[in-house]
Amino acid sequence: MCGRPMVEAYRPFCSRRCADVDLQRWLTGAYAMPAEEDDHDAQAAASEDD
Repeated sequence: MCGRPMVEAYRPFCSRRCADVDLQRWLTGAYAMPAEEDDHDAQAAASEDD
């Protein structure tokens, strides 16, 4: 997170704070990968709405 060297007790982080920051980012979706809907998924969703 901050660029400091890793501390074995908090591996792969340097401190508890950096580990908590990373966890918070995961829990809020900051690390989410954008997804693209392909044509098949869009057609299936449209047919379910009918």
